[in-house]
Amino acid sequence: MLVAEARSLTGCVFGIPVPRDGSWWQGFDGPLPQNLEQLTASGHVFAILETVVHPHQYARGLARRLQERLLADHQASLGVTLLDRSDRSARAALEAWGWQEAGQVHRAPTVLCVLLLSLGERTPQHPDGLAHNDRTQRPG
Repeated sequence: MLVAEARSLTGCVFGIPVPRDGSWWQGFDGPLPQNLEQLTASGHVFAILETVVHPHQYARGLARRLQERLLADHQASLGVTLLDRSDRSARAALEAWGWQEAGQVHRAPTVLCVLLLSLGERTPQHPDGLAHNDRTQRPG
């Protein structure tokens, strides 16, 4: 969890490392892309579970900065979040910050959008920034 304060609590974001065993992806609609499996197994995928920021004008951009800082603090190569398909305003904000839809996951009783924020280096072979390499392998 990461908290931002001014005179009082301004915002917070919290999340968890995605388990390496792939259980996070259960219910994914269709085959899971190999690069997501590899990054998950390497321990560099971090799930943003909630972001809350007070809507004051001085907090502009704070939610995005909090998410980026939390992901950086956990040395994530990939951020993931699940979002209700009907939450258009949250989706628009996340997409404006660089999050991209990667599919859907079925979590009873709902179907949620899977959004990813790739933090890896973009190359011609991996323009999405989702390359796995041995340098990102963390000890088990």
